Amino acid sequence: MPEKRDYYEVLGIDRNAGDEDIKKAFRKLAFQYHPDHNGDAGATDKFKEINEAYEVLSDANKRAAYDRYGHDGGRDFESFDFGLGDIFEAFFGGTSTTARQSPEKGQPLHCIVDLTLEEAAFGVEKELPITRIEYCTECQGTGAKVGTQPVRCTACNGTGQIKRTQASVFGRFTNITACPQCRGEGRVVTEFCPKCKGNGREKKQRTVSVKIPAGISNGMQVRFRSEGNAGYRGGPSGDLFATVQVQEHKLFKRDGDDIRYELPVNFAQAALGTEVDVPTLDGDAKLKIPAGTQTNSVFRLRNRGVQRLNERGRGDELITIHVMTPDSLTKEQRQLFEKLSESLGKSKKNSKS
Repeated sequence: MPEKRDYYEVLGIDRNAGDEDIKKAFRKLAFQYHPDHNGDAGATDKFKEINEAYEVLSDANKRAAYDRYGHDGGRDFESFDFGLGDIFEAFFGGTSTTARQSPEKGQPLHCIVDLTLEEAAFGVEKELPITRIEYCTECQGTGAKVGTQPVRCTACNGTGQIKRTQASVFGRFTNITACPQCRGEGRVVTEFCPKCKGNGREKKQRTVSVKIPAGISNGMQVRFRSEGNAGYRGGPSGDLFATVQVQEHKLFKRDGDDIRYELPVNFAQAALGTEVDVPTLDGDAKLKIPAGTQTNSVFRLRNRGVQRLNERGRGDELITIHVMTPDSLTKEQRQLFEKLSESLGKSKKNSKS
């Protein structure tokens, strides 16, 4: 991105210039580079640069900030959106506004799609009910009654534009605006379509089939082109944006592309070791628990997690062991635990001797 020029240099004035000097310099340069009178390449950018410099230097507070901090510190004026005609209109009474006749893309639509963890992990095709604006099925978007056609606008002679020439001390300036009678269309409807009342568009209930990619996460947005509202003046339809909402799973917690599962085991299983069936996104799988496993130990089942979004491979399933303490015992179980406790206690004493 090119470095900004000094605003005083842009207007061709020194740093001690007064308000009238600033205004006079701006008038001269704005007339010279205004797009209505200067067709040279770069004239539009030059005119914007002149506007920006004047906007800052003509305001005492912005000028003081600029003099002190330069471009880097002048936050108050760096974010302005300078229109080609705004300041010019204030000085000369004319604008460079042009009519909007070109095709225009339709407005986007937004919806929420609910997914299970499995659907988010592996992808799914969904049927989404939406309400969108489409071209009227009776008049095909013309707005005119069937059997009739829009006619040329007499106010603008079909151009969609109204031109007004205005004289000033700097010469003659032409102000171009959209025709108010046809709204820039160049045509007007004499007999309205009874179905859409001349609008050319109507609301429709539709069911859209969409493919949700594998590995998508909660809160992500998927874009489906041309599934939004119909365009204007033959323009393309807008897009549909679906925000994903992944439901909580009763067994698993998602952790990026991995999933986590908590497995309860009893004292005997943890002490002696065992092999158990654990649930995964693909069904049950065997897990070997070695003897002496402690609570909060984590085991990994590779490639049992979520499909990586737009990549090959899957995450893993991480299984956290929780050794459960029984809250009630039968008489026989209590006797066994007492013997075990006595045995463990003797072993502990013997190990110290």
